[in-house]
Amino acid sequence: MAPASFHHITNTVCVMDASGSLGFSLVERLLQRGYTVHAAVQNHDCELQFGGLSCDEKKLKILYADPFDYKSIIDALRGCCGVFYNFEPPQDQSSYDEFMTEVEVRAAHNVLEACAQTETIDKVVFTSSATAVIWRDDRKSITADFDERHWSDINFCRKFKLWHALSKTLAEKAAWALAMDRGVNMVSVNAGLVMSPHLSIKNPYLKGAAEMYEDGVFVTVGLNFLVDAQICIYEDVSSYGRYLCFNHVVNHHEDAVKLASLLTPSAPSNPQSFDQDMRIIQQRISSKKLTKLMVDFESRPQLEN
Repeated sequence: MAPASFHHITNTVCVMDASGSLGFSLVERLLQRGYTVHAAVQNHDCELQFGGLSCDEKKLKILYADPFDYKSIIDALRGCCGVFYNFEPPQDQSSYDEFMTEVEVRAAHNVLEACAQTETIDKVVFTSSATAVIWRDDRKSITADFDERHWSDINFCRKFKLWHALSKTLAEKAAWALAMDRGVNMVSVNAGLVMSPHLSIKNPYLKGAAEMYEDGVFVTVGLNFLVDAQICIYEDVSSYGRYLCFNHVVNHHEDAVKLASLLTPSAPSNPQSFDQDMRIIQQRISSKKLTKLMVDFESRPQLEN
C-alpha cells in the first residue's frame, strides 16, 4: 500500500514543538524521507540546533510558534498538509505540577483549533502518553490487557498527584473533542517512557514507576522507534484513533536495575536478591494495533525529491 502522503496536495509538514529530542528527531527523519518541513520552535535560540542537518535549505523552514499565540501557530501551519504535535513545557515552567495541566490543555486546544482553521491540513499526529491509559483505580481487577480503549481516570490521577498522567489525559481528551467537533483527521500516539539522550530521574513520567512495574505496564520506547511509528501512522491511510507505542516492557528485576542505573548513574548499586532476579512480572499492556500497522513500514517507498 502506498503511503497516504503520496495523495496529499503537498508534501510539506509541520513539526511542533521541534526543539525537544522527539521534535528534532522527527524533523531529521522527515527530511531524510523527502518531506519539506516547517520546524516550529518556542524559542529563537533553538534555531542553532538545526545547523548540523544536511539538507536542501529549501526543504527546512524554522519558524517561531508559541502554543499560546494563536497567530504564530497559524503562520507555522501555512502551506502544510500534516502536523506532528508534541507538547514541550515552557522554559519558565519546566516541572509538572497541577498548574501544568491547564497549560498543556490550552496548548493542545490552540493547536487543534489552528489545524481546523487551516484548509490544507489533512492529518494530525498527536503525541500523548501511555500514562493517559494505565492509571485507574480498578487497574488490578481488569482482566484484559491495557490497550488503546482504556483511559486513565482523572479523579484517580488527581488523588495521587499524578500530574503528568492528568495533563496528558486531559490534553488528549480536549484534542479529541475538538478534532471530532471540527472534523480534523487526528491520530494519537500514546508513547511509553521515551529513551532519549536527555532522560533523567526527574522525568515526570516516572511518578508511580514502582506501581507501573508491579502492574506489568511499565513500558519504554526508543526514540528512533517512536519517530518511525509516528511517520508510519501519518503515511498510512488506514491509521485511526489511538496507538500505544512502546518496544520494551520493564518486567524483570534486571531490566529495572539497568533503568535505575541509567537514571541515577552515580547512585550505589543495591545488593542483588536471587528471588527478585528470578521474578518476571506478567505483561498487562498491548501494542498489537501499532505492531500490525508497522509490519511493512521499512519497505515502503520514500517520497520523490
